[in-house]
Amino acid sequence: MKKTVVINAVGLTRRLIGTATPRIRDFMEAGKSCDIYPVLPAVTCAAQATYLTGKEPSEHGIVGNGWFFKEEFEVKFWRQANQLVQGPKLWDLLKEAEPGFTCANMFWWYNMYSSVDYSVTPRPNYLADGRKIPDVYSHPAGLRDELQDRLGQFPLFKFWGPMAGIESTRWITDAAIHTDRTYDPTLTLIYLPHLDYNMQRLGPDLARLEPDLRALDAEVGRLLDHYVPQGAQVVILSEYGITAVSRPVHLNRVLRNKGLLAIRVERGLELLDAGASEAFAVADHQVAHIYVRNPARLQEVRELIAAVPGVEKVLTGESRKAAGLDHDRAGDLVAVAGPDSWFTYYFWEDDSKAPDYARMVDIHKKPGYDPVELLTDPSDPLVKLKILWKLARKKLGFRSTLNVIPLRAELVRGSHGRIPEDTADYPIFISNNPGTLPESPMPPTAVFGELYRLARGL
Repeated sequence: MKKTVVINAVGLTRRLIGTATPRIRDFMEAGKSCDIYPVLPAVTCAAQATYLTGKEPSEHGIVGNGWFFKEEFEVKFWRQANQLVQGPKLWDLLKEAEPGFTCANMFWWYNMYSSVDYSVTPRPNYLADGRKIPDVYSHPAGLRDELQDRLGQFPLFKFWGPMAGIESTRWITDAAIHTDRTYDPTLTLIYLPHLDYNMQRLGPDLARLEPDLRALDAEVGRLLDHYVPQGAQVVILSEYGITAVSRPVHLNRVLRNKGLLAIRVERGLELLDAGASEAFAVADHQVAHIYVRNPARLQEVRELIAAVPGVEKVLTGESRKAAGLDHDRAGDLVAVAGPDSWFTYYFWEDDSKAPDYARMVDIHKKPGYDPVELLTDPSDPLVKLKILWKLARKKLGFRSTLNVIPLRAELVRGSHGRIPEDTADYPIFISNNPGTLPESPMPPTAVFGELYRLARGL
């Protein structure tokens, strides 16, 4: 068994590696690299589950970052239980093959109640008075206190939201190094999210992204300085590439206008009633799962969605199966956006009737992914002061809603989820192992075999 470290540098592609990333560039030039053909949808949860099982979403069941839970008639995103990933994971098979093998999972998703030996994942405390306190969940439980005593409170509000930045990636780097020094796991999985933020805010503008690339490169460099002298095999990989977008597509508004979407009104605000809808879309970046109650209306809905500007194709039946999405959790139809487009979850037509969560960072209440949570209204010069004031009130125990997210989907400049036209925008696999990699681009399911081979020392 060979000590192995997998650094998941979110959003990293061959196009981004250059003068602003000297540590990553030098590591790539000294080792072996291969592009990865993206999973569909090319989003965090689906990609990670594919890498860790060697299966397509049709087999492991992670059809996106969220889906419609049919047993509960609710759309849920960003769940945590590892049991949602169907089938054995990489560490399960390595444990069977090698007695004494141990694994640390540092912030990869579905990181609760798995069979890894050490894990850390975001898990805020939700207090009865409405406050959300930054925190993490860990196994063993004492690792949580150990890390936060040493590193300070996990910077949750720098991990996602309008203030997201390098601080969360730096904390995860420090946590990984500390966990390795304390427990010396055989395999360590590390998640570094930093590039995700400004690439969605600004788009893939290399000049404007240079500070972000340098910041990520510094954290990767610290990990290399810690692990490489130990003789560890290091892999740097990514889940997807982010490409430029300029057109938000509101599929739920289209369905609403045709009388297919059910709306519930509470306190004068509108809520999507998925369970009562004839058809609704669960938007997830550039892919949307569309659930249709009556199979007899499937063709009608497919034609409606296919005609929407910004929709490149609609998968159903055999085409959905060929895309690796033939699973009960997936939509009856799966819409894929065009190169310049992405899907919003928006279902209201009047902003004054938008639900209260629409203007907040609220990843668990929204029935779809919302990248606008990374942004504030550029026309409001006092927005940063408002955020600080609201956070201060929360810390003092006062009820305060952080309703600072604009309802302006056009502000988003980068997205992912579809298969990019240019391989320079594919995710990447880089290794310091001298062995031969598969032909580029390797299938996403092949990442599992490469990681297994490296960890076994084969």
